[in-house]
Amino acid sequence: MAIEVKVPGVGESVQEGMIESWHKASGDWVQQDDVLLELETDKATVEVVSEGEGKLEILVEAGEVVKVGDLIARIDTSAHKPAGSQGAAGSAEKAEEAPSQDKSNHLENGPAVRRILSENPVDASQITGSGRSGRLTKGDVLGAIQQGGSQDRAPAPSSPALEKKQQELPAPRSLSGERESTRKPMSMLRRRIAERLLTAQSSAAILTTFNEVDMTEVMDLRKRYKDAFQERYGIKLGFMGFFLKASVHALETFPAVNAYIDGTDVIYHNYCDVGVAVSTEKGLMVPIVRDVDKLSLADVELEIGRYAQKARENKISLDDLSGGTFTVSNGGVFGSLLSTPILNPPQSAILGMHKTQMRPVVMPDGSIKARPMMYLALSYDHRIVDGKEAVGFLVKIKEAIEDPSRLLLGV
Repeated sequence: MAIEVKVPGVGESVQEGMIESWHKASGDWVQQDDVLLELETDKATVEVVSEGEGKLEILVEAGEVVKVGDLIARIDTSAHKPAGSQGAAGSAEKAEEAPSQDKSNHLENGPAVRRILSENPVDASQITGSGRSGRLTKGDVLGAIQQGGSQDRAPAPSSPALEKKQQELPAPRSLSGERESTRKPMSMLRRRIAERLLTAQSSAAILTTFNEVDMTEVMDLRKRYKDAFQERYGIKLGFMGFFLKASVHALETFPAVNAYIDGTDVIYHNYCDVGVAVSTEKGLMVPIVRDVDKLSLADVELEIGRYAQKARENKISLDDLSGGTFTVSNGGVFGSLLSTPILNPPQSAILGMHKTQMRPVVMPDGSIKARPMMYLALSYDHRIVDGKEAVGFLVKIKEAIEDPSRLLLGV
């Protein structure tokens, strides 16, 4: 008897996906609930598990695009279990005999990682995996090769900030003296991003207006209360929460910015579901923080932190990405000083935050002082939002950030 492994349905709007990687090889003996492969859709990456025990036959290789319901593998349950195959007891015995797992032969690592390991003299057991469940990523292995073959199992960076910065650096690339070009298929997420960007550009009259905001008050507020905030809520007090609450403050004054066009109608919302652009290894995702108008600043920061964790673990779901009435994007974390963000259809506006930089500012009394300044950009659909409303919207955000007490008083 054979169990058919088919592409599962992962959402009403998802009809196809790409096999990102197989966790098992054709001919392997698999147990029930073993992870067989990772399937990437334009919304999220999902794991497909075995529904029984038997010998695996892979019918569609990694990198191929498949549709929901397609047959991609079979599990032969009548096959003879080979000697040495791990059952539940066998796995426990092996764990006792070899607590240090040799990742160089471990099929949980992706095909690219296994290929690099096979081509380079590096001890995989000495490399700390930063992927899901401790799996090795291509960047982990290439970094170890560049450092001389191994990494410490418990790296001790000089500071959490340095550790975060190192994790954000792109994997090193090996450049040879030969000129060559490589063709690779776009991921499903990148395809979807490309489609949405083109849709936004072709279906909306996009215009961008700019302003700048003095971050002094918010930075001082954060400095005074960041320790108490983290002690009480278990999360750091960032700047994004202030900007989401300031956005809601402005959206309540300019409801057209929180609306969208549907045919010849305008759909207005009496709630504020704000998308927060999150950069991941696979591309940009925009999970939605629901009912920001009803959340406290602490609740907003907790939601943003939860999504950041899910993004790192590649666990953002379709529901997390669905809906949204407005979006905030922070290019400043990458050093961007100024940009023109693109709308997230069908929304009518997106706020772009940028790098905070000390600049000379002429004060009301005529003196010149160095102040931490940030440029703000609001891209909007001019079909529904007039220039006066867009400028007024940014001014509202500027006022709220420069005087955070306005958020408390609602003025």
